Parts: sequence; structure tokens; C-alpha cells
Amino acid sequence: MASIYKVKNSKNYYYSISFNGKHYQGSTKTTNRQAAQQIANSIETDIARHSHNLPTINKGIANFAILYKEYLQDMNVSEGTKEVRINASKHFLKSFENKYIQHISQLDIEKYQLQRKLEIMSLPKNSGKRESEISFRLANIEIATLYNFFNYCIKKQLIDKNPCIGIKKLNELSRLKTLSDEDILKLINGATNKLTKDLITFLILTGCRKGEALNLKWDDVDLKNGVIAIKGTKTKFDRYIPISKPLKELLNGIEKNQDCLYVFNYKGSKITNFRKSFMTACKNAGFKDLHIHDLRHVFASKMVMNGTSLFITGELLGHRTTQMTKRYSHLVPETLRKAVDDVFK
Repeated sequence: MASIYKVKNSKNYYYSISFNGKHYQGSTKTTNRQAAQQIANSIETDIARHSHNLPTINKGIANFAILYKEYLQDMNVSEGTKEVRINASKHFLKSFENKYIQHISQLDIEKYQLQRKLEIMSLPKNSGKRESEISFRLANIEIATLYNFFNYCIKKQLIDKNPCIGIKKLNELSRLKTLSDEDILKLINGATNKLTKDLITFLILTGCRKGEALNLKWDDVDLKNGVIAIKGTKTKFDRYIPISKPLKELLNGIEKNQDCLYVFNYKGSKITNFRKSFMTACKNAGFKDLHIHDLRHVFASKMVMNGTSLFITGELLGHRTTQMTKRYSHLVPETLRKAVDDVFK
């Protein structure tokens, strides 16, 4: 049975519930003993119903941690996106795991955002930096994840309003990294195996996302007509990438495994990630702050700086809005200058 108790320096009653070997605690947010016991009993009932995949009786009275676990199981997204949302939860679960979602307000989200902002600012790498020089991308990902989670709760008819609505993003420095031809060669040569070399080269030559490369099947590669079909993308739109001469050489150099449909595989098994081998390549090449996704920016930067329009670059990247591609507009003046210099030599 759910029990209630009081803690020092608090007027409200707290509940304590043990169910299936797990323990749940939290505030009932009331000073009335009878009401507190009713709330505790209601929470216990909903915990039991959730464990048997039954809907809650009382709208919104549901434990955050239990619902978030259910959310991760139900969401139909890529493994990469799921990993991002699991990692994001490592921070906000500490703040919300013992709460029930009906009592989480916009103010609670704002307080959490401020807390994470201060934590990020206090990191050793950020000491001495002005706020405008610090990227709060991680905190923004966490708030975005919470936003998606509360939308899930709305669909489940557990709450009526998303408490993340109206929360503004924190400053997020753009990671539009690019590499010189010499640096690209260093990175590729820094890889300790052919598979990683091939993946790095493929991402630079196509601008594909990591997941798009790892999910690429031989059936989607048309070497005869020189085109690759990128299907089931993040934007849910298929797109087509022309096969350049170096890309064709790369693909021809990959041995086809009859037991595996995927272009990039290890002994016939599909690869789900290659972060460790990529980090090894970065270390060997002497790059301390390079991410796999930065290779997509390398492709885009090289396209724009070589005179390709932002529109075509956006099409090749699979951007659904021009706003995403406009991030590379600062490179256009260099392209225009080159065009003028080529004419008036």
C-alpha cells in the first residue's frame, strides 16, 4: 500500500510506493493528509496499470520515469535518434524522474534549462569564455527531447498542454567545419582499417548523414546510370546523389558480400556505428574537435566554394528548407570574387 510521510522543512506530504521491486517517492504537493493519501493511492494504481500497458485512470497522474521508458519503447525513429534521446535523458531524468507529469510546468522547464546553462558554463573548457562564445547545443537537444516527450503524453491524453512551448533556444554556435584537401587526406590516412577509410571518404564525397551511409544498400546504387538513391532519410523524403568519378572508384573498390545487402558491412553484418574507429582516425590525424557529422559540412563547404548554388547544394544535402542551406551563405562572397577574378585576369 502507498504510504505518506512528511520531511523536515516541508509542509507538504510525500508519498512512498514499492512496486515490483522498484521504489517511487515524490511530493503530493498538498498539506491535507487525506488528500495526500488519495493522491498516493492514485499514483500507485497508475504505476500498476502502466506496468501492464493499461491506460491511466486519472488523466496526467503518471510518473515521469515510467512514461519516458514507455516513450522510448514506442517511438518509431532511427537508432541514432533513439541514442540521442537516451543520452539527453541522463541529465533531465535526475530532475524529473520522481515527478508526475501533470505537475511539471513551463517554469519547471525554464528552471531546468537555466540549471543546465550554468552547468555547461562552469565546464573547464568554458572557463574564461563569454556566454556568446559558449555553445549550449546539448541543453537545446535536451529541451527538444522533452518537447517531443510531452507531445507523446498529449497524444496519450495524459496532459493537455506541452510545458516546453515558449521555451527559447539558448545560443548554439554553428559547427560549420571544413577541411583542406591536405587535412582530408590526413584524416583518411589516419583510419586504421579500409572500412573506416571508405566510410570517411564516402561521407565527404556525398554529404550523406552517418545513418544514410550505414543504411545504404547495393540495390540503391546504380553504377551504370551513375546515381545513388538515398531512401528513408531523416526528412522522410528520398533524394538522389550523382556518382562522381572518385565516388565511382570508391564504390568499385568495395567488395560485395553476398550475405549482406548493405554497402558498408563488417564480415556480412550491418554496421550500426563507427564512432570509435572515426575517433581513432581523428587522433592519428591530430584533430581534437572533429565529429562525424562535420564531414557533411565539409562536402557542403566544398560545393559552395566551388561555385555551386545554395539551392543545388541544399538539394544534394536533402534540406527541406532553404534556411538550413543559408548557413553556408558566408562562403558565397568568396565564390563571387573567384568568378570575377577568373574573368578579369
